[in-house]
Amino acid sequence: MELQNKAVIFIGELRKSLRALGIGVFAVTIVIFFLTPDLLRVVQHHLAEKLYFFSVAGPFLAHVKLAAFSAIYGLVPWLMAVFWRAIGKPFGVEGAPLFFFILFTTLLFYAGTLFCYFVTLPYGINFLLGFGSEQLRPVISISRFVNFVTLFLLGFGAIFELPVFMVFLAKVGLCPRSFFEKNRRYALLLIAIVAALLTPTPDIVNMLLMGGPLYLLYESGILILLLMRIK
Repeated sequence: MELQNKAVIFIGELRKSLRALGIGVFAVTIVIFFLTPDLLRVVQHHLAEKLYFFSVAGPFLAHVKLAAFSAIYGLVPWLMAVFWRAIGKPFGVEGAPLFFFILFTTLLFYAGTLFCYFVTLPYGINFLLGFGSEQLRPVISISRFVNFVTLFLLGFGAIFELPVFMVFLAKVGLCPRSFFEKNRRYALLLIAIVAALLTPTPDIVNMLLMGGPLYLLYESGILILLLMRIK
């Protein structure tokens, strides 16, 4: 019942900011839409092939998706502030601890997206296109390619925030440090499953490029809890 009440408080606090957040994302999306030709070149940096479209509205919709993703990407600090203020209130997390949760989730999100863009994504694209041949030439849809890149960037950004959520769960008493220490093998299994599902290629190297840093983040979360003396 107590967790249910906290969930109600969390949803109530979140609703207070959703309208302003939605208007902000919409407004920034419109502004960024006019910059999407340049952004598309950045997204396409690791792809040597040309992009094609297969419907009249295809290019327009792809640019809208790219603009919306860029707006969300740029507004991540605001998104994190809204999220942490909402989730912090029912657990009494405020002031300096709340600021640090917002700061480090934002930094880790951007670190995850940069790691994906510069390491995992180029390897994944080259691996997948390596199955082409003279008889099998790639014809890549701009809409699907934008979806592919943006979803993986967001996915990597989200999973890199693992240590912060471990600290939060331990701090509010939901999952003590001992829980994370005793369940390393289950965490490793779960990380392997997540890496297999989220990486763009099924090979072991690409899975390690995601699973390796994710497990290091898990261990760093335990280390941070030890240094902060949170049981």
